Amino acid sequence: MTLPRRAFLHLGAGAAVLAILSIALPDHGAWSQTTRTIKLVNPYPPGGTADIVARVVSEQIGRSQGVTMVIENRPGGGTVIGTEAVARAAPDGNTLLITSVVFVINPHLRKLNYDPLTSFEPICNLVQSPQVLVVNSASPYRTLADLANAARAKPGELTLASTGPASPSHVAFEMLKRAAKLDMIYVPFPGNAPVINAILGGHVTVGVANYADVVGHLKAGTLRALVTPSPTRIEALPDVPTAAESGHKEFEYEIWFGMLAPAKTSKDFVSQFSNWFVAAMQVPEVREKLVVQGLYPVGACGADFAADLRRQSLDYGRVIREANIKAE
Repeated sequence: MTLPRRAFLHLGAGAAVLAILSIALPDHGAWSQTTRTIKLVNPYPPGGTADIVARVVSEQIGRSQGVTMVIENRPGGGTVIGTEAVARAAPDGNTLLITSVVFVINPHLRKLNYDPLTSFEPICNLVQSPQVLVVNSASPYRTLADLANAARAKPGELTLASTGPASPSHVAFEMLKRAAKLDMIYVPFPGNAPVINAILGGHVTVGVANYADVVGHLKAGTLRALVTPSPTRIEALPDVPTAAESGHKEFEYEIWFGMLAPAKTSKDFVSQFSNWFVAAMQVPEVREKLVVQGLYPVGACGADFAADLRRQSLDYGRVIREANIKAE
């Protein structure tokens, strides 16, 4: 039976802590209710993808757990300001960070007052925002092999557009160049929309873009997807191969959004958060709200998420050094 709020308020301090830390009730497996308020720090400006993920998931957890999750946007410094604030926060289970792949890229581009691999407790990788390598539908290139062969035949002539410079997709482009041994020109744009417009206008050869931003053009037949650098095929594009399937396993790149807590947050809190987030991602309504935005639930938590962060940090760091990518 769920602990009534009135009874909870009359518990002693020690019993209250135990109630807060309890995860599931044995008779029905229902989550325990608490009256805590948890701050989710979003280091991006309001209205972006991180906001969407944080809002959808926090609303579900609020309904199921009886907690209040407040989203606080703290943009600036390429996500450094908000991220550092969480690194400095008390590890009391009341402050979390929602972040993305730039979390493991930033340390290789700028001096930080925190270490992403030691200053935080990884909770869960929540969603993936799939990326696609796309060309104009009038392009002669239908596969990554076609593009690679043309680039080798015409070194320094073909162009690849992405956001940047020093953005995750810029790093991804350098991964592709090395994986496929291509001599192509990188053309940076200030956002995904300009990238797509450049491809549609025939101003660049190929581009890397979010699936959600190009799905309309793919359905309309104005753009063609060559490959996805995701570890697995995109659910909505089952016929588009991964880079690994196309012979270039080194070209693996995905935009993800995940939750972390300050280092030294107790294992009990981390475990509780992981369970909350996993349960939220399994709710059909939550999944529907995310998928319609081009976001696909992942749910890799704890040690699995930590291992992914370490691997990505090594891979991106190597490419950034080899390509001599610098932050603006």
